[in-house]
Amino acid sequence: MAGFEDYAATAKEIEQEIVRKGIVLGIDWKDDAQVRALAHAALEHSAEDLKRAASTHVDHQLMAKIDLYGLAGMMLRTMEESAGIGIESHGGVAWKAFAKALWAEAESRKTA
Repeated sequence: MAGFEDYAATAKEIEQEIVRKGIVLGIDWKDDAQVRALAHAALEHSAEDLKRAASTHVDHQLMAKIDLYGLAGMMLRTMEESAGIGIESHGGVAWKAFAKALWAEAESRKTA
């Protein structure tokens, strides 16, 4: 039920995890093309990545990428839920860059 969540704390936790996964993946959150490619992959939920993760040894970069895909969903849901009750939720640089790329990617899919 919306309204009882601590959206600021949730956003902070998600941001911290996005930053951690970005470090593992070598993401430069100021590189729009790199972040947009990551957003594209996140929205595709790359089935190939999931299959590889299930069938290979522990690949920390692959696991970080898959975790980041899940974080993208959590981030979008947090923004949508909080906006629904008039609260703007966002994190720092990584959150904003990733969110911008996710929204742009989602919009491009609507027009395609």
